[in-house]
Amino acid sequence: MRKIGKGNYLEEILASKKKQQNLFSSTSGKLAEYEQKQLQREKQALRKRRDNRIALVAGLAVLALTVTSQLIWSSMQVSQVVEAEPSATPTPTPSQTNSALVPDPAIAEGRVWTGSMMVNDAKLSIELFGDRAPQATANFIDLARKDFFKNVSCHRLTTSGLFVLQCGDPTGTGTGGPGYSFGPIENAPAATAAGTAVYQTGVLAMANSGSPYSNGSQFFIVYADTSLLPDYTVFGRITSGLDGLKPIIDAGVQPDSGRQGDGKPVVETKLGDIVLN
Repeated sequence: MRKIGKGNYLEEILASKKKQQNLFSSTSGKLAEYEQKQLQREKQALRKRRDNRIALVAGLAVLALTVTSQLIWSSMQVSQVVEAEPSATPTPTPSQTNSALVPDPAIAEGRVWTGSMMVNDAKLSIELFGDRAPQATANFIDLARKDFFKNVSCHRLTTSGLFVLQCGDPTGTGTGGPGYSFGPIENAPAATAAGTAVYQTGVLAMANSGSPYSNGSQFFIVYADTSLLPDYTVFGRITSGLDGLKPIIDAGVQPDSGRQGDGKPVVETKLGDIVLN
């Protein structure tokens, strides 16, 4: 049996305590490291749950936006029958009476006029209904006599749902006109039970911005039967030559127009000489 001296005994006790302290420090360090890792895992789990919630909320928001957009688009498809129809962008609010600038309806002479209108190289034979739409006919005659329409572009072509070529805006933007507006609506086709009317192939009708007194210089040529609201004055028709517009129509609409099948024609289109008798 080994004897332990007093000095050795104290040294061993101190060594044992130091060893215990080292063991405790090591254990404490490992415990602290474990706790730190556990805390890190909890933070990551919390962040993941938060990110998942954010993704879920974002997904729901996108879904809601998509559904809302579809609903808005669907409602626009119904309500935009008016907006998508041939229209002149409103300038000042039109008066419900005609100003002195508006040509006198007497110019129309209460009769049917005949003549021709050039659109690019196409010569269209036309009739104007001075008997049924005296104000619009007088306006067209007066502007034609002043060469207002000469080299003015046809700024809008529609090829889906509506089949019209819209002309007569000197600015080529859909916002221009002769400096006045007039009304009322004349000689509009009768409405069907659905509330729309058929504008037959070859019709010449006035574009407007939604008010009966917002007619100006813009008009549209119907190149295939089209259903619209009965809110547009029919002041004439094309009696022959409509096939001459086929190259313009077949080329379609510029791709940057914003709406499919509705916008500026690919083929630059301008009015030429208008002869009336």
